[in-house]
Amino acid sequence: MTETDTPLKPGSFSVTAHERILWGRPAGEAVLEEADRYAAKRIFITSTRSLAGKADGPLQRLERALGSRHVGTFSAISAHSPREDVVAGAKAARAAAADLMLAVGGGSVIDATKAMLLCLWLGLDSAEAMEPYCLGFERHRSTTVPLSANPIRFISVSTTLSASEFTENAGITQSKTNTKQSFRHRLFAPRTIVLDPAATLDTPAWLLAATGIRAVDHAVESYCNARASLATEALSLQGLRLLHRALPAIKANPEALAPRQEAQLGMWQAIAASASGVATGASHGIGYALGASFGVAHGHTSCVMLPAVLKWNAAVNGERQRALSAAMGAPERSASDLIKELVAGLDQPVSLRALGIKRENLDELAQRALSYQPVQVNPRPIKSIEDVKEILELAW
Repeated sequence: MTETDTPLKPGSFSVTAHERILWGRPAGEAVLEEADRYAAKRIFITSTRSLAGKADGPLQRLERALGSRHVGTFSAISAHSPREDVVAGAKAARAAAADLMLAVGGGSVIDATKAMLLCLWLGLDSAEAMEPYCLGFERHRSTTVPLSANPIRFISVSTTLSASEFTENAGITQSKTNTKQSFRHRLFAPRTIVLDPAATLDTPAWLLAATGIRAVDHAVESYCNARASLATEALSLQGLRLLHRALPAIKANPEALAPRQEAQLGMWQAIAASASGVATGASHGIGYALGASFGVAHGHTSCVMLPAVLKWNAAVNGERQRALSAAMGAPERSASDLIKELVAGLDQPVSLRALGIKRENLDELAQRALSYQPVQVNPRPIKSIEDVKEILELAW
């Protein structure tokens, strides 16, 4: 190395265990093709009550497409993926002798299905039995468990833009403490991801928009993290660019499939850095506390917290945030303001008050948030409850 050389900066990029990502085709057709590739004969579906209540939604279309291969559906997965729902779903799949799982829904369904795999692999039959396999939110940690030569896996058909299907992490709620916990295994990643824009047409507009902002949050916080590198930065910025263009287009023309497809591809790019091992930050960490302890939807936590966290972080990474603004087409403006405008333009909440959080909740919220790893690795160090409360005041 010469005196003018820049010292090398070590890095890593973990490659997830997906085999294929398919887009632009009807979900039923794609799932059947993948089932044939995997020689699966007994497919068990996981979903939600809201999708089960549709007359002809994505769940019903997939049940019909599978025909005799469909051996059951568990549609009682609640928001934030409680452990109890995970165990119940695994018991139902075990009783059906399933050889392949199919998750149809948003992030809560997909995360719950990941954790169901753990229960199926190890024969876990209670919420308490899951405890030894709970991890923190460090991206490099993973559960080590004995597996058969051909452990049961799953295919995902997403109906929102939460992008959980692109990671090997399952965010599961411990109901006894109202805390979000992480379970992780390399084979939690869906074997195949199916991105069918038509599968999002029955999703409520507010939910699709809110999860779209969650995807924006993935892009922004991974780009701002210290572990971002030349290998991840372009992915984060491209995801932000696609989402910033597609989300308003979906609102303007709700029946058009092209912007929905663009948003799906955008959520993939947006979360790619995080899936590879780059951590997020305080927006995600405070969001875990808002979701698990106060029942706020994942997407709405990002709608409210991301602009506030960006504003608070600007003291240390304002220059870096200009690349985010450029990706949104306005390099001269603050990223915080641009994202807040995007959220408001999608008719989503922009304050903690709009989420029903009361001022007397802020101390508890700050205390709970401080325990989450993404808060601890925020670009601007967060050292105390008072630091968290400064961010909460910006979101108030």
